[in-house]
Amino acid sequence: MSTKRDYYEILGVSKSASQDEIKKAYRKVAMQYHPDRNPDNKEAEEKFKEAAEAYEVLSDADRRAQYDRFGHAAAGAGRGGYGGSMNMEDIFSNFGDIFGEDIFGSFFGGGNRGGGGGRRSRGTRGSNLRVKIRLNYEEISKGVEKKIKVKKYVPCQHCSGLGAKDKNSFQTCGTCGGSGQVRKVTQTFLGQMQTVTTCPTCHGEGQTITSKCGHCKGEGRMFGEEMVTIPIPAGVQEGMQLSLSGKGNAGERGGAPGDLNILIEEEPHPELQRDGLNVAYDLYISFPDAVFGTSVEVPTIDGKAKIKIPPGTQSGKVFRLKGKGFPSVNSYEKGDQLIQVNVWTPQQVNGEEKAFLEKVQASDNFRPNPEKSAKGFFDKVRDIFS
Repeated sequence: MSTKRDYYEILGVSKSASQDEIKKAYRKVAMQYHPDRNPDNKEAEEKFKEAAEAYEVLSDADRRAQYDRFGHAAAGAGRGGYGGSMNMEDIFSNFGDIFGEDIFGSFFGGGNRGGGGGRRSRGTRGSNLRVKIRLNYEEISKGVEKKIKVKKYVPCQHCSGLGAKDKNSFQTCGTCGGSGQVRKVTQTFLGQMQTVTTCPTCHGEGQTITSKCGHCKGEGRMFGEEMVTIPIPAGVQEGMQLSLSGKGNAGERGGAPGDLNILIEEEPHPELQRDGLNVAYDLYISFPDAVFGTSVEVPTIDGKAKIKIPPGTQSGKVFRLKGKGFPSVNSYEKGDQLIQVNVWTPQQVNGEEKAFLEKVQASDNFRPNPEKSAKGFFDKVRDIFS
């Protein structure tokens, strides 16, 4: 399986590039590898799609921030969703926003990739949806697939999402002649200026419905629900947003569906605490166990682990279980589990216990006498996070 290239590298810009610089860079790359300039060239077509995917993410402030922090897995890149790729129809449906429809048409010989003298769109794109997914520590550590029911607009089953009574219930738009666009020529002191806009009658579809579907009233969609499978990679964190393309609301009259955005929430663990990739646990032991040493079981993300407490362990001592933390969502790095020992001090004692403690209180062996080489609090903190 091939590895995705860095989006900034694809467009030839730095990570600090402004939106204008990113837009200009995309225009340059898209023109270079445009299919009309490179007929029957699969390599150029793939680079054209690659540039469109890069622009799709970097032109969106939120998705760019997610990509900068977590890489491809978290940016929801590509209209193919997880592991998907953009298709040519999706790319061309937004091309006018970058190049301007008049520039697009004149540069590529009329701008009609589908025939009829202009770029035609089909229906109206559906809106995006947002859901929250709550995960426990084990699910976050290993990754998981979640199946949820999403209430949303779905394509009308009676008209296959087209909005018409049957396949014969369409006619060519009389305003644009089926092109989906109207051209206007204006005389200026510099000469004639031609502008191209979306047809106001058919909204760019090139045809109108003569008889609407009686079930969806011509919208091509109805409110319903869909069971959606959401693949969640290992290592996600609270507040991270993933994107599942094409799983939002269905578009009107065959328009492309919107996306489903997934906001990650973490379910608190009853005993463990997360700190980035690391997991922290407070272990309480008795005074005799601290003096004589002991073996104890501690909880981990995926079960129990046994550790040895050596004789003479001091309160505040930190043990590390290597690799028992969370994996990174964007690398092979994995965190550790940090176990801090706390020696439990009884709050009440009976007479016999009090007499014993008073007896040993005067012993030199029970007076604090830390070694000069013993690390202080701040040194321990530095060791933990180094």
